[in-house]
Amino acid sequence: MSSFRIITTYSPWLILACLAVGVLYAWLLYSKRTPWSKGINYVLAFIRFTVVSFLCFLLLGPLVRYIASTTIKPTIVFAVDDSQSVSLFSDSVQLQKTQQGLQNILADIRSKGYQTEIRTLSAGRTPQEIEQITFNAEASNLSQLMSDVQRDFQDQNLAGVVLLSDGIVNQGISPTYANYSYKIYPVAIGDTIPKKDVIMASLRYNKVNYSGNRFPVVAELQHERFGNTTVTVVLKENDNVLERKTITLKQGQPVQQVPFQVLANGTGKKHYELEVQPLQGEFTTLNNTKHAYIDVVKGKIKILVAAAAPHPDIKALRAAIETNENYETELFIPGLNPLKQQDYDVAVLHQLPGRTPGGEAAVSYIRQKGIPALYIIGPQSDIQNYNRLNVGLNISTNGSFDEVLSTTNPNFNNFNLPEDATERLSAYPPAQVLFGDYTLAPNTEAILYQQVGRVRTNKPLLTVQTAGEKRNATLLASGTWQWRIQEAASFENAAVYDKLMTNLIQLLSAPRNKKRLNVYPVQTEYTSSDEIRFAAEAYNEALEPVYGHNITLKVTGEDESERSFNFANGENQAGVNIGSLLGGRYTYTATAHIGGRAHEDKGEFVVEELQLEALNAVADHNLLYQLANNTNSKLYYPAQLQQLQQDILNADHKKKIYSSEELNDLVDIKWLFFVILLMVSVEWFVRKFNGSY
Repeated sequence: MSSFRIITTYSPWLILACLAVGVLYAWLLYSKRTPWSKGINYVLAFIRFTVVSFLCFLLLGPLVRYIASTTIKPTIVFAVDDSQSVSLFSDSVQLQKTQQGLQNILADIRSKGYQTEIRTLSAGRTPQEIEQITFNAEASNLSQLMSDVQRDFQDQNLAGVVLLSDGIVNQGISPTYANYSYKIYPVAIGDTIPKKDVIMASLRYNKVNYSGNRFPVVAELQHERFGNTTVTVVLKENDNVLERKTITLKQGQPVQQVPFQVLANGTGKKHYELEVQPLQGEFTTLNNTKHAYIDVVKGKIKILVAAAAPHPDIKALRAAIETNENYETELFIPGLNPLKQQDYDVAVLHQLPGRTPGGEAAVSYIRQKGIPALYIIGPQSDIQNYNRLNVGLNISTNGSFDEVLSTTNPNFNNFNLPEDATERLSAYPPAQVLFGDYTLAPNTEAILYQQVGRVRTNKPLLTVQTAGEKRNATLLASGTWQWRIQEAASFENAAVYDKLMTNLIQLLSAPRNKKRLNVYPVQTEYTSSDEIRFAAEAYNEALEPVYGHNITLKVTGEDESERSFNFANGENQAGVNIGSLLGGRYTYTATAHIGGRAHEDKGEFVVEELQLEALNAVADHNLLYQLANNTNSKLYYPAQLQQLQQDILNADHKKKIYSSEELNDLVDIKWLFFVILLMVSVEWFVRKFNGSY
């Protein structure tokens, strides 16, 4: 239903004046003797009267108010908890009958003028019929399901939601904590009686461990009605039994821990399985197993921190670097700490090479071993010796110092700083920097620039070599310990300073990637419900990115099963989506022809089996009761579906009428212009055709 009105910004009495002007204009023009008949004269006079009156009316600034009304029928959403626990622990016959009963209710209320929708936990799948729903979702997040319904139907006439569920929630918050603007009609299924069962509830372990070390894996067992029973827990790797432990489940202690010590051999992804061997009388053995996926890496990255003399910067640098638990620093100061001959991955040289003797040993050692280094320039630095090192930056100075602020280089993209880095850097106190000219090598980029007052310069403050065989960095400021203290005082932490240093160490320690083909999963870990995506990069002989190459990807599981995929790498393409996989450790091999030669890349990734739905076999009807009570409804069981249908219809949900108002200038209506043009054209044509003078 719609309506419109014409309103003016002036008094409506002025419309009479517009009509009077039209009458006067038509009388003056057509009251004279004419060569055509009176009938034609009256028609022409009327046209002229209409055109002139309407044009005068437009001078009053008339507006058109258009009101459109839309009637929306009440909507009932049938939300189905299609998680695995519903089918695993509910009577299959009763579940099927309940689905049929709800489908009948949906069809009946739809015939009585209601709109209906079906929603499930599974994203992207909207079945047409409730009977078609399969219960295979790997997690139960009822809060997300309810909030999505509220969001999607907020502008519609949502009368209520019929929720079919067992009340088990294992992801997200409890839906009872939220406020809903609609009625919820829960239909409860599942069994609320605790089952006789032993459950491998969870595993606690570090996901990253160092090769050659032993690391703990702690299994947490739960049991119901198995007190004083002996159980065996088995630790396996690739189906090989590593260790067995036998414990007695204590009466009145539903949760017990079983610790294991595992030796990390080699490097790479490791897959361990912990299983409680089944007991006689267990309700289900689906929850007797848990999987652990460990990334075994080489020992900690060792960083040599060498300085010409004690300085507050040293403590700040070491504190920032060691915020990463994979980094370990070793200190060398001539006369205080000896230089340990170790296999260092990175070196930090504070004011070395220096003008005072003692630090040459550290500089010689890292140059001899080819260790990448971060050079920090200060008053004690020997600039001539530094320039001879050819580490990406040449400094020409007279020895004077300037106080500068720091600002980021927006074009540097080898690593990212936190989003508020610019704000925090601007709060840093000025640092002392050698005044002079700086020349960057072609393989060197600036991470930070110098800023004098509010003027940003093109002089670098922190540089790093990003191409070629060498990889070194230079920080042209001493006294940066004040940066860390100031940031911590202003923002309660030194996140930007610490991230800058750890990212820089990571960049320096990373091996040069000379591969022409680089194929990798977008994430290092997935769950069995995730879609797995691979990205690909190809390079020519100059290590410049090239596109459009056909790539073959083969993914192999622990059971030696293999899947193949073909795709092309593109500048704006998202790689390839290989879908979801079962839990386990996977290896992959990618091949492509680049520049007429075959190239290959290999790697591995893990898919973690969620196993959330098998943990809890006891339905939570109390949660569904609270949910109904919070929305002034009540809980229903499969035998009460007829009552549910009557309650929905008896609620007499009304249609809603939504009105929208639109206000436009009459002069903006284009078709009126063409009507006026047509009338004027007809008048002109008739006058000329009949011999107007």
